Amino acid sequence: MTALSTLLNRFNEPETLKMAKLGRELRASGVDVIDLSLGEPDFDTPAHIKKAAIQAIEENWSHYTPVPGYLELREAVCSKLSRDNGLTYKPSQIVVSTGAKQSLANLILSLVDEGQEVIIPTPYWVTYSELVKIARGKVVEIKTKAAAGFKISPRELENAITKNTSVFLFSSPCNPSGAVYSKQELEALVKVFEKHPQVTIISDEIYEYINYVGESCSIASFSSIADRVAIVNGLSKGFAMTGWRLGYIAANETIAKACEKIQGQFTSGANSIAQRAAIAALSEDLRPTIQMVEEFTARRALVLQLVATIPEIKCPTPEGAFYIFPDVSFYYGKTDGQVTISNAADLSMYLLNTAHVSSVMGDAFGEPSCIRFSFANSRDKIEEGWNRIKLALARLK
Repeated sequence: MTALSTLLNRFNEPETLKMAKLGRELRASGVDVIDLSLGEPDFDTPAHIKKAAIQAIEENWSHYTPVPGYLELREAVCSKLSRDNGLTYKPSQIVVSTGAKQSLANLILSLVDEGQEVIIPTPYWVTYSELVKIARGKVVEIKTKAAAGFKISPRELENAITKNTSVFLFSSPCNPSGAVYSKQELEALVKVFEKHPQVTIISDEIYEYINYVGESCSIASFSSIADRVAIVNGLSKGFAMTGWRLGYIAANETIAKACEKIQGQFTSGANSIAQRAAIAALSEDLRPTIQMVEEFTARRALVLQLVATIPEIKCPTPEGAFYIFPDVSFYYGKTDGQVTISNAADLSMYLLNTAHVSSVMGDAFGEPSCIRFSFANSRDKIEEGWNRIKLALARLK
């Protein structure tokens, strides 16, 4: 029997990918499954970005790329950060990776030693905690509440920090809650970080453009801690480029060099054609992104209207991203006569097998009372999906 590394015992398979896989398998058997699980825009990549990729192929951009990314792309990232966020970076502070997930992995492996603590507010993207476990770090959760907008307070942050705290990791807009920290809220947290210079802040800003409450404020905009902030961003959400696999970090040069060193042994430089396309995405017309967000805004209104017809579900209004994250604990302990619902995992599987709608259990995000539903699907699919969910839930007594 093949002996596998104990590393595999430290972390779990992403529930987001697991549920998507189960949905695909059910669909392959002939079942009409509506996918409300994956965090992927259902839009095609804008034409000008595809054109840039085609041009890159024709111009033979087919050789190995520099580990941190083409200089032109890193310059484009710097220009984007200046244009959209008012931040000043040099290309030497940028590392381009094969998706923002690799960017996060590079950072965690660069910053976290065995036993060091990483503070992560709940709910959080499923991969955060697992990357910390891979690095042999210790996950310290700060439990947030829907009543507080799924955001932490300065006091909660202060109470969580210890002498062993190495990293604070969060996202704004947040996956899965949709929470967006305002400038004033971030400023209050910054005052806490100022007292703890050993803490590096990883700010996941991948949903930056998908914001329903105004412009996103980056925590890197506060000069007192800017040198301790590592921004993670990418092309997948804001430019409908999930399959292109392009992410990046912006950080101080020490962190950037560390990430480059790790990436050099794992994957080396990211895909050449995707990088050339990314230059166009970051530098040229943003109207397709704006139009996409306008559609997400309409879908958000639709899904909130549909969920409101199910009074047993408590659903906060997301301020960003394209998910709702309702409390579904009312249904725990209930049954349709054949299936008994004990937790969010049971309810997700019940909805998949009974309503043929895929979702993701909240436990994966650190919130066992909730389930994540995406509205990155057509309005017709969203309406049909929630009609099915409503009927399925009505059978539970």
